[in-house]
Amino acid sequence: MIIGLLQVELFLPSVRSLKHKRQIIKSIVTRVRNKFNVSISETGNNDLWQRASISACIVTNESKYANQVMEKVVAEIERNLDGQVLDINTSIL
Repeated sequence: MIIGLLQVELFLPSVRSLKHKRQIIKSIVTRVRNKFNVSISETGNNDLWQRASISACIVTNESKYANQVMEKVVAEIERNLDGQVLDINTSIL
């Protein structure tokens, strides 16, 4: 069993309230979950307006597949983000 863990730190400069931030994060999380069948959630910086931490996890039999999915998740987040990705951490367990 292979577990792939992805942690992404985001900067959202256009966000002006926590409510607006949560709408953006919820949209990203829902889109990624539906498209790639991964477990994903906001995992940090919950009370900061313009910062967000999102983590995604996949369980599979092959580490190569886990890496491919995590790369696609990052690409999807970057493609639909009105902001920038500050940091990306991936782990294969």
